[in-house]
Amino acid sequence: MVRGRGVDRQEERVQDHSPRRQQRDPVARRGRDEPVASARTPAHDMFDVDVASRSLGIELVGAGAGAAEARMRVTPAMVNGHGIGHGGYVFLLADTAFALACNSYGPATVAAGGEISFLRPVRAGDVLTARATERVRHGRNGIYDVTVLRGDEVIAEFRGRSRTLSPVAGPPG
Repeated sequence: MVRGRGVDRQEERVQDHSPRRQQRDPVARRGRDEPVASARTPAHDMFDVDVASRSLGIELVGAGAGAAEARMRVTPAMVNGHGIGHGGYVFLLADTAFALACNSYGPATVAAGGEISFLRPVRAGDVLTARATERVRHGRNGIYDVTVLRGDEVIAEFRGRSRTLSPVAGPPG
């Protein structure tokens, strides 16, 4: 609220929809409910050999241009002693979507850190979707946000920091 000249008024939030912003911000290019591209990327190749994620039933819905979407059904084996889904599995789903987004370009990129805020509990049978979006990439570093949803309901918010690996030099020739 802005106060001025005896009149109270709401300050409007200005949205920058310029082409320049759209080039640097994948969220500006794609709405929250819009599906992620499904053309084959280096992220697909990585996921094909990701035994940890695939063995938990995580599915790659789509990945491309710094964004990704992954889905997982919460199984009874993922429920903790309180009868709710263990947060580690929700984190793993978010981390997988983050990994897919930051590896959608190639070369190999790994997590430098991540944190999550759990907003609602999940239960066995819930189908969760994690949508990752690139916020910024600079040099070998990146920041990505992931929203974990149950339908339209936000379950958790995750922020990951990435680091692209240095190329490995070949043997001296």
